[in-house]
Amino acid sequence: MDLDVFVTAHRTEWDRLEHLLHRGRRLTGTEADELVALYQRTATHLSLIQSSAPDPMLTARLTQLVARARSTVTGTRRATWRDATRFLTAGFPAAVYRSRHWWIPTAVLSTLLAALMGWWIGTHPEVQAAIAAPEDLRRMTSPGGEYETYYSSHPAASFAAQVWTNNAQAAAMCLVLGAFLCLPVIWILFVNVLNLAVGIGLMSSAGRLDTFLGLVLPHGLLELTAVFVAAGTGLRLGWTVIDPGPRTRRSALAQQGRAAIGMAIGLAVVLFVSGVIEGFVTPSGLPTWARIAIGIAAELAFLAYVYILGGRAARAGEAGDLDATERSAELPAAA
Repeated sequence: MDLDVFVTAHRTEWDRLEHLLHRGRRLTGTEADELVALYQRTATHLSLIQSSAPDPMLTARLTQLVARARSTVTGTRRATWRDATRFLTAGFPAAVYRSRHWWIPTAVLSTLLAALMGWWIGTHPEVQAAIAAPEDLRRMTSPGGEYETYYSSHPAASFAAQVWTNNAQAAAMCLVLGAFLCLPVIWILFVNVLNLAVGIGLMSSAGRLDTFLGLVLPHGLLELTAVFVAAGTGLRLGWTVIDPGPRTRRSALAQQGRAAIGMAIGLAVVLFVSGVIEGFVTPSGLPTWARIAIGIAAELAFLAYVYILGGRAARAGEAGDLDATERSAELPAAA
């Protein structure tokens, strides 16, 4: 395509579109129809230029022009409570359901690695000695030690808020940093697995693994599931950078990134629930079986939420992304 000839042939249309956009709300009915037609033609022109004769300056101008025209044609839309309800009942669970092929293997491998590392730490005194001095280990693992008093060391409400904030930050980092070729996500996940393995190993070596699991399971089931979902989604986002598939890398990353932002919001709610359990149930005087039963019930409720509501929404075409009318226009990629 001869770019100079193309620009000469269509410059008048672009200038006319820009003029109509400057008019704003003062358009007549005929001018509004003309603006829509020019917007559609300019979007087509932009697609042709990007696929056949990309020119940075011209592409930037037409991209801005098409974006402004699209905003004028479609108008702005305010979020409503209906949007929030739709997100919680369809968008978020569908996004979690669709990413299950990433977070379920992440969860299984992480759990196995934590168990293996915990066994290694618990059966090798030299490894325990490298972690802390013997008197420090006794102070952590003995009855009434640091592992037990940790959950009741602060008022329940402030402790729950602190735990929620820390976990939400970790989940958000997994989701955001996944775009950096997965590496930060793997590191964050490893640190969490290592902390869990150290607790398993040290408490098992002291013969108190049942006590440790009784403290961790009530909140840990839901909390770790949320972390695994965040890590799996972050890994998926990173893999999109490496292999975007049939879409352009920019388009694929934008779609996965929007879904990841929604996941961060949804997981913050899930982690709030686990934080409440950790702050009020874990250190409570309830029997161990009752505390674990609450944790299992919360975990099963989340899985049912994902597989029933999320599966139904995903099969209906929900992907956890914005509606097509709210997304930026995507141009066809060159074959």
